[in-house]
Amino acid sequence: MLRMAGIRPLMAGALLVAGVFAGASTALAQVTYVRGNDANPETLDQHKTSTIAEANILRDLYEGLVIYSAKAEVIPGVAESWETSDDGLTWTFKLRDAKWSNGDPVTAEDFVFSYQRILNPETGAKYANMLYVIKNGEKVNKGELQPSELGVKAVDDKTLEITLENPTPYFLQLLTHQTSYPVHKASVEKFGSDFVKPENMVTNGPYKLVSFVPNDKVVLEKNPEFREADKVAIDRVEFVPFEERATCVRRFEAGEVLSCSDLPAEQLQSLKDRLGEQVNVVPYLGTYYYALNNKRDDLKDPRVRQALSMMVDREFIANEIWSGAMLPAYTFVPPGIGNYEGGGPKVEWADLDPLDKEDQAIALMKEAGFGPDNPLELEISYSAGENHKNTATAIADMWKPLGVNVTFNVRDGSAHYSHLRDSDDYEVARAGWIGDFSDPVNFLQLWESDNTGFNYSKYENPEYDKLMDQAAAESDLAKREEILRQAEALLVKDAAVISMLYYSSMSLVSPKLKGWEDNIQNAHATRWMSISE
Repeated sequence: MLRMAGIRPLMAGALLVAGVFAGASTALAQVTYVRGNDANPETLDQHKTSTIAEANILRDLYEGLVIYSAKAEVIPGVAESWETSDDGLTWTFKLRDAKWSNGDPVTAEDFVFSYQRILNPETGAKYANMLYVIKNGEKVNKGELQPSELGVKAVDDKTLEITLENPTPYFLQLLTHQTSYPVHKASVEKFGSDFVKPENMVTNGPYKLVSFVPNDKVVLEKNPEFREADKVAIDRVEFVPFEERATCVRRFEAGEVLSCSDLPAEQLQSLKDRLGEQVNVVPYLGTYYYALNNKRDDLKDPRVRQALSMMVDREFIANEIWSGAMLPAYTFVPPGIGNYEGGGPKVEWADLDPLDKEDQAIALMKEAGFGPDNPLELEISYSAGENHKNTATAIADMWKPLGVNVTFNVRDGSAHYSHLRDSDDYEVARAGWIGDFSDPVNFLQLWESDNTGFNYSKYENPEYDKLMDQAAAESDLAKREEILRQAEALLVKDAAVISMLYYSSMSLVSPKLKGWEDNIQNAHATRWMSISE
């Protein structure tokens, strides 16, 4: 999601790849995979990341206790086995023999240090609340307890024990996320925040970092110390950010990249006609939405927020702008997610005739004091890209009958999300959330009042927070599910966010790239792939 002006031609990578494809005469020819990525990474510190583009890279650099297989199934990573106590609160992981890229052994203490680091408030990790399931995690993150009091300990070098606050049905899935990747303690202590620089970074995954040039590419090379290095077929990976999806398509058709992580929706049918099975459209565990800044004067009134949501024609956006690659969304938690039988709450006005919806929305705006004679001025902020631009333009037209005048603020992807996390200076903002694990809490926890990292709507409702706390303490899955449904119903009633579309992942994958498996997480680690001649 970056502007393309700073991206140089991929001639070096293209020549390397071409050499492999042509059956280069030397057995020493380096196998290079040039892959299109969603955006330029803002950081490669696994405890400070927040975007899919960063996750794609970190998945190649590090290995957690458990990992995703090529099909996004949870399988052993650094941990070769694990067991849980009868009450479900204590997890004991046995670690296999593994090494860091500098040859140091990977130990249980590395994971203790890493969990303490991400939950230490001084780290400023936006994803820290995801690990509140660990005993004392929230208290440590809020400065009420010392990191040493976190429920994680090294029994010995090869045995890690994690104690939870409550039984957590999705705990193993949670551990696949980059928040649970280890960091190399000596490097962090020596270099501080500079441990992420190529010359300083020590990794434990299939690859190590060679270079990181913003707006150009991130280059990785195979880590010879990785425990399964002999099974890693691709020697070099070049992650190239493509703000303009159509540019990645052109590079793909020219043979300069082997995969594109996203596609311009308006070209989807044309791409299918031209490229056939190289176009992959797959259900994706994610929601495309607009955050409404509840702290802004004109958006504090829930009647205004509800009217704005009612006027969004989700079917039109899904079918005409996104070419049927996305599904209309009225609730925030996507369908097909685990531990949410029957899905989210019913939205009463979703099936109304469009004219009836418009009448009700106009009436709500009038009650709030707005209309054509007293227009509401709103700015929509979005990350650059043709799909996002077309969506924002359509919504501006949909809001005109309400007396809403729209202006636009467009930034590249990393700057856009950085602004949402660190500033209150926006009104309506495009965002998307992709599930880190398959459980509704991963979507609903975004809107807890203390989730300063991802609650872009600045939503605060004590009743909502109370329901989420109740769900966290409930071990009966059926009761927990109903509590979460009540919380989501409250989110819909308050119109804190405009849920708009449920994602599908859209990728281009060359037939020369073997081992790519479509999956609902859209997780594709390079270690599972190879390149044919």
